[in-house]
Amino acid sequence: MTLAELQNVSKSFGKVRALLDVNFTLKAGETVAFLGPNGAGKSTAINILLGLRRSQKGKALLFGASPHEIRAKRRIGVTPQDASFPHGLTVNELIRFARAHYPEAMRQADIIGAFNLKALVNKRALEMSGGQQRQLAVALAFVGKPEMVFMDEPTTGLDTQARSALWDYFQTYRKNGGSMLLTTHYLEEAEVLADRIILINKGRIIKEGSVADIKNLVPARIITFRAKTAPKLTHARWHKTDGDMHIFLAQNADDAVRELVNSDANFKDLEVQSASLEMAISTLLEDQ
Repeated sequence: MTLAELQNVSKSFGKVRALLDVNFTLKAGETVAFLGPNGAGKSTAINILLGLRRSQKGKALLFGASPHEIRAKRRIGVTPQDASFPHGLTVNELIRFARAHYPEAMRQADIIGAFNLKALVNKRALEMSGGQQRQLAVALAFVGKPEMVFMDEPTTGLDTQARSALWDYFQTYRKNGGSMLLTTHYLEEAEVLADRIILINKGRIIKEGSVADIKNLVPARIITFRAKTAPKLTHARWHKTDGDMHIFLAQNADDAVRELVNSDANFKDLEVQSASLEMAISTLLEDQ
């Protein structure tokens, strides 16, 4: 069953093309991650699916209906990229207010427990840190027991422990039949959560598939080693330096390592590994 769909959607802001002939579907029980650089069109696509923006061409559907229809909106949850709350309201009051919009909402205590908000219930929005506000914004997306949630950078600003706890909740939600569409700059998050990756750049979907599918599009190896300076390796196409750690992406690792050994570089801690999702996406974007 298709829950969300974009059909040949295009959108521009003045002379800036945000989306061009984008086609997309989200199936029941599926988690899809929209990935791409800033300005690629990810948030615009989500906003059109949510009915927050109108496309200039094409159609958006939620549960087969217009995203502007209340019957469709009541079946979804949303954490926008930027969320703000009335400064004077407490977490308890904000949850109660959100619950009032749904005929069958989660119990107040269940929301507080599931999202580790007990220590914050009497804290006003003005007193909360950015990470705490983000945690609350994610919790509110699930108040109405949605069949599908839209998460735009859901764990930005959270510490490792809070992020891991949300990942656990998201995975349980999916196992219970829930569907998710998320954008994230944390590629580890996409690897952990997503059944399918959609890579978007300059308003176009350029690649689509599972995490393994995307990695396999780049039949290369990561070569890492430590050295004061790195030699130029003609058999490697991508180079990144972090202190004395040098990272190369090579289509032919044997040739690249042979070139490294024959250079004058005084290196150590040499490792050769399969390409990561980050490396694969960086390479695919470079080819555009």
